Amino acid sequence: METTPEPSAVVASTPVQENVAAVIASGVDTPAAASPVEKTENGSPNKKGWPKGKKRKKAQKDHTAPRQPLTGYVRFLNDRREKFRAENPNMPFAEITKVLAAEWSALPHDQKQQYLVAAEQDRERYLQEVAAYKKSEAYRLFSEQQASKKPKEECEETLHEPETDVSGYDIPVFTEEFLDHNKAREAELRQLRKSNTDYEQQNATIQTYIAGLHNAIEKLSVETQQQRSNNNALEQHLQHLRTVFTAAFTLIQVPGLEPPTISNIDEYVVKLTAYAREEPNNPVITTLKNTISQLDVQA
Repeated sequence: METTPEPSAVVASTPVQENVAAVIASGVDTPAAASPVEKTENGSPNKKGWPKGKKRKKAQKDHTAPRQPLTGYVRFLNDRREKFRAENPNMPFAEITKVLAAEWSALPHDQKQQYLVAAEQDRERYLQEVAAYKKSEAYRLFSEQQASKKPKEECEETLHEPETDVSGYDIPVFTEEFLDHNKAREAELRQLRKSNTDYEQQNATIQTYIAGLHNAIEKLSVETQQQRSNNNALEQHLQHLRTVFTAAFTLIQVPGLEPPTISNIDEYVVKLTAYAREEPNNPVITTLKNTISQLDVQA
């Protein structure tokens, strides 16, 4: 009579358990034991988990490829996380990430610029190295190796038959810490998208304000040019009046006043006005009035 193998022995010999062991070796925490088997009303296992007949494939990494560039935000996290964790040893990883995301959003532009500049330099370095790497012999060999493995993997996936049905065992590999990390990253992305939208709105407002300033400056420049032209015209007319009055008053002798010239005509007119108020009936004043009435003061 055949004996049914123990569930633990079946799990230990399956590819699924080997994948779980690989995950544990990579540093991801998994439960110590599998959850109990759920059974249906007829006693058969309630099948859950990875689809039957499929194996988890791990993409082969090209170790000779250039190192991926880091963004400015990731550089900031790497720079701050260890220090922040040391200052807050009891804070969960997800909360630390949220706090650092908010700190990055509130970081002044001049302090944030150093990370962005370093990220841009790293990106340019990566693009140059990738361009050079794609021309190398190592990249050609890796591409040929990947191309030759793909048909073989597809064939194995089609012909693969599981040795033992262990789909009734629920073996979670996504731990709570891993899910919390994903949630934290999603929260960071939402915060960054919100910040990006806010910055775009602020930029649009500033652009509108700058356009208004440019229009105002242009208008003031036109008005300034007009005023400058008016001032030049007035200056020319004033010079014309000085010349006309100097020529007219030179022929009239006013007691106590020196003969007018272009240089002293302004002072001469002031003194002449005072003299006319003191001696309104003087014949000289009458002569001056007649002379002024006959002058052509138009430029």
